[in-house]
Amino acid sequence: MRATYHHLTLSAAIPRRLEADPDALVRAVEELHEARMLWLARAEEYAAQRRTEKRAGRRAAANPRPWWLRSWWEGQNRAWYDAPFRHPPLRLPEYVRRQNAILDGADLPGCPACGDERPPVSNSTGHGWVELCRGCAWVLAPCPCGQRHRVAPDTPFNWTGIWRRAHMSDDGTPNPHWPAV
Repeated sequence: MRATYHHLTLSAAIPRRLEADPDALVRAVEELHEARMLWLARAEEYAAQRRTEKRAGRRAAANPRPWWLRSWWEGQNRAWYDAPFRHPPLRLPEYVRRQNAILDGADLPGCPACGDERPPVSNSTGHGWVELCRGCAWVLAPCPCGQRHRVAPDTPFNWTGIWRRAHMSDDGTPNPHWPAV
């Protein structure tokens, strides 16, 4: 939710003061709606497939589960909860299409979440290292211990500040002074 909110404020250019551009909310809702329609169509296909499998006697769901059913703690996008501004730069519908293609078995280049092909960045866990995508902090190589670890944000943030769009200026562009405001 936090990374999605942050993403929408940037992609729809929602200014700090909504009166400056009320259409920004419409742009954000349209992007969210388009992604939701793609997700709902895929979720309905999955539900129909699972009903067929259950009728055939297969009660256990295939592993890995679809991307939308994975726990936020288990997922490769764990960093988006710790640092919500490190999300894929893709529009939400493009992200959903990419995740659906991977679910279908496509071998897409670069990071599974954003497609970034730059070398990963290493992040210390205190006793090991995880490799994160430079573009969105998707976990490309987990810690050797097998545990999930918090990802320390590069930029300190306050959720209230993000919610109030302190990272945006009054004209809908990113605030150059954030997070030091």
